Amino acid sequence: GDGMGTAQIQSARFYKGTVDNNGAVTEADLSFTSFPHVGSVTTYDSTSFCPDSASTATSIATGHKTESGVINMCPWTRDVPYETIAEKLHAQKGYKVGIISSVNIDHATPAAFYAHQKTRKNYYQIGVELANSGFEYFAGGEFQKVNGDGTGPNNHEIAAQNGYNVVTRQADAAALKAGAGKTLIIAEALADGKAMNYAMDAAAGEWQLTDYVRKGIELLDNKKGFFLMTESGKIDWACHANDAAASIHDVLEMSNAVQAAVDFYNAHPNETLILVTADHETGGMAIGYKTTNYDTFLTNLAHQKMSYAKFDSTYVNNYVKNQTPFETAMQDVKANFGLTLPTDPDAANAGKLLLTDYEVENLRKAYERTLQVGSSSQSKMSQQDYELYGTYIPFSMAICHTINHKSGVDHTTYAHTGAMVNLYARGQGADKFRGVYDNTEIFHKLAELTKVQ
Repeated sequence: GDGMGTAQIQSARFYKGTVDNNGAVTEADLSFTSFPHVGSVTTYDSTSFCPDSASTATSIATGHKTESGVINMCPWTRDVPYETIAEKLHAQKGYKVGIISSVNIDHATPAAFYAHQKTRKNYYQIGVELANSGFEYFAGGEFQKVNGDGTGPNNHEIAAQNGYNVVTRQADAAALKAGAGKTLIIAEALADGKAMNYAMDAAAGEWQLTDYVRKGIELLDNKKGFFLMTESGKIDWACHANDAAASIHDVLEMSNAVQAAVDFYNAHPNETLILVTADHETGGMAIGYKTTNYDTFLTNLAHQKMSYAKFDSTYVNNYVKNQTPFETAMQDVKANFGLTLPTDPDAANAGKLLLTDYEVENLRKAYERTLQVGSSSQSKMSQQDYELYGTYIPFSMAICHTINHKSGVDHTTYAHTGAMVNLYARGQGADKFRGVYDNTEIFHKLAELTKVQ
């Protein structure tokens, strides 16, 4: 779970338990929170206590620390590549290997299991390494620079030239059977940043992380064994944007995906190990807010119908284009987040989602700022703008912050934090992952268990 700290897990447990029990204070189990062995893992890299995904995924995949932004290369000189646990298992043990991500398949975390680059921004080159890896299964969002500089074959064509069956339609993905050969699936429904949709935004019947895990297990299962790395990448993206509801729903979908692995474990308990962890925590999420004191009201988040990103693309871009009046825009906010103006005819029925005058003023200021800067907000932001809205559209951020605060949730940053993350383990060798240790030890423990050199 990229960015999935303990608060992300607990907020999902508390939300599900409370919503499922009509507002009663109840904690729900996730598929992995009942795993018998739990560890606590440090995440810092060679340059920062608040590291990025490239370096932290490198630590997990290779047992080596490196600089933020670097993928499987030594720090400082960046001239010595590190071999990953996936590559070792593939070459030394004949394991089949699969890599899944709900964000771009060449994003930092998935790339850290098959690529070696001085910078995570070498997207086209990462895509070339994917095609050259020989790994049997890839699935997720689109390549970020699929066409490179436009002078050579695109990443799809390179994969096909290297023997991959490149699948871009969900129906074709569903039709794949064991023995299909090397396969690259790019999700048919793509959203912000050419990634998969947030779980809360996915249409009925649209494949989510769980579907790609099930298909991966079907295609990879063989007598020699397989290694499958699955990333729920949009937990991180949601928390960068301080969107608590989107984060919660993606954690719940991750729990579903882990359950697909548990189903396989239940059929093969003597030869399976499942690890669930994070590369780092994102957003500094906290359960509890100043104005809710010793209470939380997480059922408020059930009124949020879409992620900040979908609200931007569906509504905000048109507000800027048409210079829509604030009160008109707030009707969409009411419909999609439940937040209700005191002047609204339904104000008496709004309950805890009735906006105070202070909250209305904050939303109005953010809306006016949005109409001023439009989609070019990053280049025109003051320090105050950044503290209030990050690099996101001010109105959407103000909406997320308002419903979060009314629910008893807050964030300290739009970036990553230095918080430790949990690791949950079940299966063969799971007891080795108990205790407190550095994220580099995940690699070393896996290497010891699988006896790779």
